[in-house]
Amino acid sequence: MNFLIKILYLISKLPLKILYIFSDVIFFLNYYIVGYRKKVITQNLYNSFPEKTDEEIKEIRKKFYLNFSDYLVETVKSFSISETEARVRMQHINQDVFHEAQKEGKNIILLAGHVFNWEWINALAKIVPQNHCHPVYRKVNSDFWENQMKKVRNKFGNEALEANEVILNIFRNKNDGDSIYMFVADQTPHSSHVNYGLEFLNQRTPVFVGYDKLATRMDLAIIYCEMKKVKRSFYQVNYHRIYPDGEKFVEHEVVKKFHKLLENTLRKRPDNYLWSHRKWKYQDSIKNFDSEKI
Repeated sequence: MNFLIKILYLISKLPLKILYIFSDVIFFLNYYIVGYRKKVITQNLYNSFPEKTDEEIKEIRKKFYLNFSDYLVETVKSFSISETEARVRMQHINQDVFHEAQKEGKNIILLAGHVFNWEWINALAKIVPQNHCHPVYRKVNSDFWENQMKKVRNKFGNEALEANEVILNIFRNKNDGDSIYMFVADQTPHSSHVNYGLEFLNQRTPVFVGYDKLATRMDLAIIYCEMKKVKRSFYQVNYHRIYPDGEKFVEHEVVKKFHKLLENTLRKRPDNYLWSHRKWKYQDSIKNFDSEKI
């Protein structure tokens, strides 16, 4: 394993223009030969965009494979990317929301989707006024990859937290506007944990509600990350504050508003989402389905 780590690190030191040659090869193999999760991707796209023609779906699918291949090599690049390069390649827009939350004395829950490239958001820790940034991750089956991804997410002064540690950490620490908890919030819960679902992209969608429960119990600032791929190796993330309709958030209000914002993002740039994941795998296990349009 140590040998593999060294090889990956050395590869990550290559310039991105070289790494994108690897990406082109990965794309060719995935798209034309292997057909990585082609059936899942195609079905997800048809179900999400029933109004689109066969040709439009095929075009989105092909662009997805291109973006996914770039994501893979960019993730490897994350092992050694410098703060300067990370900040050049990821433009952070509307940073005022972080200063406002700090002035209000409210810790922040940051909500992103699996929009490329969410892994490059980590340099945010060097930009915001908050002193503690906690990327939240979920355990994976491979100890090797979990350790490597944790190292990536601990770069730039971040303090990564495993999902099961987050709630305890939030309740233990002072709500003083000095901490940010960074969620990739469109994960799919296991069938045994599917308690709530809503209609997202024309489908019954099981969702996690942990961050929603935190929003209703604590006076936190909720911020949505709108990711945009400008061109190869350059991204923008625009930060939007999510406010309650009333004096404070009610149950399921945050999870609905997050998915509505995410859906709007995907309708503008549908090829930039992780369509290969099985987000709708457990839709028949939903115990409490909210049919109200988000």
